[in-house]
Amino acid sequence: MEFIDLDKTASYAKLVSHALKAYSFDYAKLDAGRVARCLIPAGGGLMYSWAAKAVDEPEIKLLAALANEQELIGKYHMLLDGEYMNTGEKRRVLHHLLRGRLGKPVIHEGKNLEEFYAGELERIAAFAEKVLGGELKGGSGKTFTTVVQIGIGGSDLGPRALYLALENWAAGRKKMDAKFISNVDPDDAAQILSSLELDRTLFILVSKSGTTQETLANELFVKGKLKKAGLDPAKHLVAVTSETSPLARNPAYLDSFYMDDFIGGRYSSSSPVGGVVLSLAFGPQSFKELLEGAHEADRLALESDITKNASLLDALIGLWERNCMGYPATAVLPYSQALSRFPAHLQQLDMESNGKRVNRNGAPIAYATGPLVFGEPGTNGQHSFYQFLHQGTDIVPLEFIGFLESQRGEDVEVEGSTSQTKLKANLAAQILAFARGQSVDRTKDANCNKEFPGGRPSSLIYGKKVEPRSLGALLAHFENKVMFQGFLWNINSFDQEGVQLGKALAKKILASKGSSGDSALDAYAKLLSIC
Repeated sequence: MEFIDLDKTASYAKLVSHALKAYSFDYAKLDAGRVARCLIPAGGGLMYSWAAKAVDEPEIKLLAALANEQELIGKYHMLLDGEYMNTGEKRRVLHHLLRGRLGKPVIHEGKNLEEFYAGELERIAAFAEKVLGGELKGGSGKTFTTVVQIGIGGSDLGPRALYLALENWAAGRKKMDAKFISNVDPDDAAQILSSLELDRTLFILVSKSGTTQETLANELFVKGKLKKAGLDPAKHLVAVTSETSPLARNPAYLDSFYMDDFIGGRYSSSSPVGGVVLSLAFGPQSFKELLEGAHEADRLALESDITKNASLLDALIGLWERNCMGYPATAVLPYSQALSRFPAHLQQLDMESNGKRVNRNGAPIAYATGPLVFGEPGTNGQHSFYQFLHQGTDIVPLEFIGFLESQRGEDVEVEGSTSQTKLKANLAAQILAFARGQSVDRTKDANCNKEFPGGRPSSLIYGKKVEPRSLGALLAHFENKVMFQGFLWNINSFDQEGVQLGKALAKKILASKGSSGDSALDAYAKLLSIC
């Protein structure tokens, strides 16, 4: 398998030449026939529509050639088979294995990792059943009613997004409330803890290394509150960590659940990082269904025909927009309040993975990589930044997400339609408004601020309802899209050195107490009353 930079491929040169010389797309082609043709199953009952994307048969052929030249499916197989795809840290990349094997058995130091991950899932389920059944109680002898996850980055963003996505779906059958503490800002922990009955609260400390500064600071904050309330922290804390961390098999915790260095933080929602909190909140079966939906999407991503592979086609069209059209950003627009924090998770997933300026071997590259990612739920976003998207000077490709039914089934009819119907009508209208735009008759109205240029490309992922299986597939779709784009750009999507420099300087400030020898660093320390 050959790993080469994008601009060294013959297919990319043809794509660029096509974009410069021959490319045009007529949005009048966006008719009922195209909508029906440009539709692909994405797993978990989801469908992916690229009808409103500015690509047609010539572009699809060129993108398919690029996918073949960059051997994307072969590289996906390498990842699934446990090859060391994280070149920066010399690690395997195994988040797919958390939801089921699609490649060869992966053996590391004599350990079958599929069996290890499955065993941890069984332990999580058994633990959750004991807590939910009242067998495990807090220090005061009361049953647990709330679970609080303490973690940051991938230990917070993904699990929080998934919990919020299922909270309404589980209305009336939710097992436990869940809260999240992530920021080292003490106001974050203080606000959460002030709303809790501590004697009925179980805390999950998530740190793979067991040394994450922000997480350990928040752990000590929580332990202090528990002790002040006369409670033994060891009866209210569980750890999610690696088997080699100082948190492992530690009597300071009620129990510990394990992952390894082959599971990156932003890819860890399928691991105990997401599994413990979601199994406690919604029951182990719900988490199992989420993994099944993700596994289905993972399996579909093996399809070599790009017109039948939703995540691969999404990745290729995204490259076309980023590298051939020069669009710098992507907006993720879920028309579902359940997905209110999903764009925040995708920001980390995409921008931490593919915000890279060197290739897999550390050599600088000369082309754009991952885009800026942002978003908000519709219809809120329509009253916020859609003005920029419709009439701004930059074209921003759009990723719409929608569902046919609400989660709770509660609704109201106003002016002949329900709120859910209005939500879907707004979604459909925005897709066409962005694509087609609107012209004005200058002989009647010379005010061109009423003109919409159109030509704003969008995709749509939709399903029946946000539930565990569809949510798992949605999660996997974007994970696989990011993976394929990393392969296309020949970058390492699985390390994150970009987060380390600031953390190292923060430690230097704290250790030196304002006498680091770096005058600028010491000046800011003094300015912020650190020393």
